[in-house]
Amino acid sequence: MTDHRENRLKDSASPYLRSAAHQPIDWHEWGDAAFARAQSEDKPILLDIGAVWCHWCHVIDRESYENAEIAKIINEHFVAVKVDRDERPDVDSRYQSAVSAISGQGGWPLTGFLLSDGKPFFGGTYFPPEDQMGRPGFRRVLLAVADSYRNKRAELERAANSLADAVSQAEVFTGARADFDLGVVEAQIKSITQLFDIKNGGFGRAPKFPHSSAIDLILERHQQTKEKHLLAMAETSLEKMARGGVYDQLAGGFHRYSVDERWLVPHFEKMSYDNSELLKNFLHGWQLTQNPFLRETAEGIIGWVDEVLSDQDNGGFYASQDADYSLDDDGDHFTWTLDEVRAVLTPEEARVIELYYDVEPRGEMHHNPAKNVLWIASDAADIAKRLGLDETVVRLTIAKAKGKMLAARIPRPTPFIDKTMYVSWNAMFVSAYLDAARVLGGSHGTGCGVFALKTLDRMLKEVWIESRGFGHRVGGPALEGSLDDQVFSVLALLDAYEPRLIPAILPPPKKRWTSPSPATVTPKAAAFSIVPPAPRPWAASTSAASPFRIPPRPARIPSPPSP
Repeated sequence: MTDHRENRLKDSASPYLRSAAHQPIDWHEWGDAAFARAQSEDKPILLDIGAVWCHWCHVIDRESYENAEIAKIINEHFVAVKVDRDERPDVDSRYQSAVSAISGQGGWPLTGFLLSDGKPFFGGTYFPPEDQMGRPGFRRVLLAVADSYRNKRAELERAANSLADAVSQAEVFTGARADFDLGVVEAQIKSITQLFDIKNGGFGRAPKFPHSSAIDLILERHQQTKEKHLLAMAETSLEKMARGGVYDQLAGGFHRYSVDERWLVPHFEKMSYDNSELLKNFLHGWQLTQNPFLRETAEGIIGWVDEVLSDQDNGGFYASQDADYSLDDDGDHFTWTLDEVRAVLTPEEARVIELYYDVEPRGEMHHNPAKNVLWIASDAADIAKRLGLDETVVRLTIAKAKGKMLAARIPRPTPFIDKTMYVSWNAMFVSAYLDAARVLGGSHGTGCGVFALKTLDRMLKEVWIESRGFGHRVGGPALEGSLDDQVFSVLALLDAYEPRLIPAILPPPKKRWTSPSPATVTPKAAAFSIVPPAPRPWAASTSAASPFRIPPRPARIPSPPSP
């Protein structure tokens, strides 16, 4: 890379966008200025959507956006726009829908090519800088798109208009009417039951996501019907996840998902919205089963959030913790070699921990085979029998060793914590902490309740406007709220109000408030994104295929290792 000044992203409120401030690309944030420039200069738009916690977003940054030659192509032929999907979920949703229809896949990074009015005509996810792994190289893609924009404009415009029409039609709900059919619930329960992994818990195959809403549904259904198999499904799933490497065995909190069916090797980012909903799962599971391991896991989530993912002084929950501290590591902060374990513990402690967490000379990590993901491989009773020790001694040894290992881990390079506070995610954690206050009781529960109300009070003071509803972000430049922000905040308000009947929790009802959903309205220049986003991306349409091809046409692009 050559020396250059920081680009205009240096002043962005988004840590993901600020991380690209050093790149030799004339990036714009999403807004009118970018579309006006594209129209005045008659250039297509290169749209990059990603997140600070996204590993492959950082990979494409390093390989392509920090590459001086590729940056030159982008600056010469495109207006480049970078979007933080956490900051602008409305923008992300629309273009995920479109790119999924074009390429058959979505995810992050999302790479889109748009007309100057915002309508997409081609896109994909991660592109390597040069052709490899069956993927066309980004340099070749950029040049081919630029050539087609100059020489095949009419064809691209027809494709873009067709795609925009298809997406808009898929998102039209005006006039839609139907009676609610309880059969929908029955169908969901049947589907969840069929997808249940009897051996490993959870639902479906690798990669394994927690699916916390499914767990809550079957727990609620068990409450109504007392069907034992539903409770067994939930308890098995919760136990298997909590014993696996997808749970941070030392500090608490869940990583985003597991790459295998056994919950052993995770993608190491930790998301606010996962941990709030999993906290509810473990609290509700504890209530129904009185399984102490489920309560212990719930308390572990709370302990990690209190320590790492929250502003304890002012109220508020942070967005996420990254998976890696650099592109050269893969969970190194969280994983251990056998030598690292033995350097921290006494020989007696090490022997117990090696059995408890299955720490061996060869671990599970491909980039460094000596690295072990910690997961509970043996119970204290089995270890006690194997080593000829009292079970109580083994339990005390495990607890002491975990404390030593956590203390030794703290000085390691730590993955970035995104301290942005998104309103919907804060509201979800407020509800979860209020649940914890009710279920756990004692000083632990009281602390959760107090912090939940402190956070809710901050949300009302800083991001509530009677005429507009809740904003999208606490702190930083104002962002209009999305439907999620309104819904989850109202639920949090009700969760705080109902058990306590505290009138001050709810804004005084001077008049009925109806959200105008302003967050779904994007700059006029980006006509493609004016229609409100669909609840979830659609990818089944066959009417929106793009005629644009990279010559020679590459083989079907496989999904990247991480979404």
